[in-house]
Amino acid sequence: MNWHPLALSLQVTAVATLGIVVVGLLIGWILARVRFPGKLFLETLILLPLVMPPSVLGYYLLLLLGRDSFVQTVLGIDILFTWQAAAIASMMVGVPLMVQSARAGLEEVDPEIEDAARVDGASGLQIIQFITLPVARRSILAGLVLGSARAMGEFGATLLIAGNIPGRTQTLPLAIYEAVQTRKYDDANMMVFILTLVAFVYLLGIYHLRVPQKIRHNVPFYRTKHLPTGPLIKIADTAFVSRKLPPPTPLPPHAPPSHKTH
Repeated sequence: MNWHPLALSLQVTAVATLGIVVVGLLIGWILARVRFPGKLFLETLILLPLVMPPSVLGYYLLLLLGRDSFVQTVLGIDILFTWQAAAIASMMVGVPLMVQSARAGLEEVDPEIEDAARVDGASGLQIIQFITLPVARRSILAGLVLGSARAMGEFGATLLIAGNIPGRTQTLPLAIYEAVQTRKYDDANMMVFILTLVAFVYLLGIYHLRVPQKIRHNVPFYRTKHLPTGPLIKIADTAFVSRKLPPPTPLPPHAPPSHKTH
């Protein structure tokens, strides 16, 4: 068996997963937190790769990246029939899964938790880092695993914009197709077993991420007494982070009532 398709599939999946995290999390954040005209249209557009045939998505990518396209004529970038094109195709089919899962997790974050932290002196970056992302992390990770698994098994769109060139763009799904076409069933069986094992591991990871995160809504966020290392922040009831935040502004002491004698 030739192991190059497996190595190339891992390379393509790694690059595609990076794009899935950045693009999917950004779009999920926008859909969950921002109200704007055309939001439904954007969400529908993002979900199209889930219902369209892969060949249709590949054709759109061919128009976007191919000859006389904006990317080629204006930007001067020609990536058709390269492994980078395969990574783009894999990313496009994985982003919708990441967007949906990340959006669901971000919408479940109680705004009162973030408001309490903001009143307590935390900056916007600290709120995102220590509250929003930790509370929504299970949904984000589940979307990442699903998107990465979908990218690993991409076939149709990859075939259209990257081709099936052995040693250059032939990923593991494409290698299985060629092995069956040439009746190399021993190689096909081995590659099918590898992809099945990888899919099983992905699904096992998603199963563990399905356990809901327990959040105490009655005391979601509080600060204890100041310690030498700074205030102790309790986020949800899962993560404890020692972080130096600006101390709360002390209230002015109440003036004692004045007793005037008449």
